Amino acid sequence: MSNSKTAVVVLAAGLGTRMKSDLPKVLHPLAGRSMIAHLLDTVSELRPERMVVVVGEDMPAVQAAVAPHPTVVQSPRLGTGHAVMAARPMLEGFDGTVLVVYGDTPLMTTMTLERMLAARRQAPHPAVVVLGFRPTDAGAYGRLIVAADNGLEAIVEAKDATPQQRTIGLCNSGVMAVDGGQLYSLLDRVGNDNAKGEYYLTDIVGLARSDGLPCGYVEGDVSELVGVNSRADLAAAEAILQDRLRAVAMAEGATLIDPRTVYFSWDTVLGRDVTVGPSVLFGPGVQVGDRVEILGFCHIEGATIAQGARIGPFARLRPGASIDPDAHIGNFVEIKNATVEIGAKVNHLSYIGDARIGAGANIGAGTITCNYDGFFKSHTDVGAGAFIGSNTCLVAPVRIGDGAIVGASSAIAKDVPADALAVTRGPYMVREDWARRFRERRGAEKLAAKSGAPGRKTGSGKG
Repeated sequence: MSNSKTAVVVLAAGLGTRMKSDLPKVLHPLAGRSMIAHLLDTVSELRPERMVVVVGEDMPAVQAAVAPHPTVVQSPRLGTGHAVMAARPMLEGFDGTVLVVYGDTPLMTTMTLERMLAARRQAPHPAVVVLGFRPTDAGAYGRLIVAADNGLEAIVEAKDATPQQRTIGLCNSGVMAVDGGQLYSLLDRVGNDNAKGEYYLTDIVGLARSDGLPCGYVEGDVSELVGVNSRADLAAAEAILQDRLRAVAMAEGATLIDPRTVYFSWDTVLGRDVTVGPSVLFGPGVQVGDRVEILGFCHIEGATIAQGARIGPFARLRPGASIDPDAHIGNFVEIKNATVEIGAKVNHLSYIGDARIGAGANIGAGTITCNYDGFFKSHTDVGAGAFIGSNTCLVAPVRIGDGAIVGASSAIAKDVPADALAVTRGPYMVREDWARRFRERRGAEKLAAKSGAPGRKTGSGKG
């Protein structure tokens, strides 16, 4: 058997009732993208000649999520064998290897699937190759019965297994690589004489063996074969995937101070010599350049951070944030849809949205860009080398020229020329002895109120 063609059937018709969600099970996210997107990305690396996703009735969201891959509808839902039968029109005339995978088992690796395909193509060219694994608790998993020649003899469901068979640790994952020339002749003979009245894909192993066809198995790692059927399963899968992403980040030259508290998205890119502090979360769409320092408790998504920048602690970079080389974003600073240019500093308690902060500019503590008027977003432009004093409101649209200085506690709603000083504070005023007289008057009023004696309960505040 030298045919190296591959087709993939993805089973994604499950309702996921145990998830207790309006969202179809396979669309629940892991590391920022849906489970089925992870799986499709993995199997696409095999470069299959054909791929089809089996969905259930009324699952347009799944069909949209897997596009442009074609879908077929399994109706009614009568088991895994029945689901693969639904894909039959899409595999007409295909005689290569058909790989059957599950949309709710998203952590399989390309390497494991390639080992299954290799086993199919090597002597004795088994008609069916099953992916097995050895869970800590075999429990309700079907057991793989291995023959003396190390071929696969049968799959025995846990409820049908003898006490001796239940001691077998090698279990069935459900993932199979099947000879496309034999697949549907085997499925045509699968019956539904069982408690659920369903057609089980696993039955094709026994049918193939009865026809004298060899079957085999490949062992996969338990961590790859976590099936997600509940929120607890989803959390377990997330933990496994995060460990993988952390390992990749460190292997590629990043330092994670407390790896277990750092959470990555599937597409996070970190440069060399990046240092990431504890409790940092990367959402989708983040790229970090070399030698960046990200201090603890930052939340970053949809942002680009160039080399040498320093972020945090407690900073939030939202989509559209672009931090140029050697810029500083400090504690409790939020950046959204804004560019902070080379060497600029936004170090404390500020919001910068829909803006450009020019090279070398300094944004004082408590500064905000007032970018939204209830109807439209407007842009703020702060020139190179400008200095914005603390507690300033920049009311967009507004431009602060290069080298300009804005005095603290100003509300700037008009453009400021380059190298100018802009201040909008009220005049300085002191009323001598006002505070002492205020305390005495209000203290007497409070004492009178407690004693029931008549007295003023409010004051004018005039000295």
